[in-house]
Amino acid sequence: MTKKRPTIRFPDPEIADPDGEGLLGVGGWIDVDTLEAAYRAGIFPWPSQEGLLAWWSPDPRAVIELDEFHVARRLARTFRQGRFELSIDRDFTGVIEGCATAPYRTEGTWITPEMLAGYKAFHQAGFAHSVEAWQDGKLAGGVYGVAIGGMFAAESMFFRAPDAAKVALVYLVERLRACGFTLFDVQQHNPNTARFGAKEIPRKQFLRRVEEAVRLKVRLN
Repeated sequence: MTKKRPTIRFPDPEIADPDGEGLLGVGGWIDVDTLEAAYRAGIFPWPSQEGLLAWWSPDPRAVIELDEFHVARRLARTFRQGRFELSIDRDFTGVIEGCATAPYRTEGTWITPEMLAGYKAFHQAGFAHSVEAWQDGKLAGGVYGVAIGGMFAAESMFFRAPDAAKVALVYLVERLRACGFTLFDVQQHNPNTARFGAKEIPRKQFLRRVEEAVRLKVRLN
């Protein structure tokens, strides 16, 4: 009989490295219980530069307010034209593996085999979700992330056809609004998240919003 691993007890995120990156700790493992505990505490895993499993809680934290999500006119037109068939949780494995192997990621991928296995198990447990964009019956792009209560934490996106990932993101935000989600975490502010309206808020405020959001009885699908 396999002995169950004990759930990691994370330190208070407020003591994370204050340099802005928010390193909280290194080591441990990625399983369903540990991932759930991390996200409920406003913490996420990301390999360190040395390739070690590391846990982060940045200050400030980047979010997209659902009622301020910005969609460029051209993208809005593409979305309305229905070029892609859209779905939720139809092919989580295809989406996360697409994110891990996208050839245009010149800096390499952070989605290690350990991360792949952990998030696939997290999906099977009902916490990790994918939005797929299909074209001619083939997976053209998608987004995946984590939903707990009324919080959705976006993790990664990929595309094989122009605009496929962006259209999937627009569809995701529509569903989050319709289902009553209140917090859309995008972790870091960068040019990719900024074009959709991402902004930074203090970690203390973010953690308070996480605590409130995860109590909500809402579901993505």
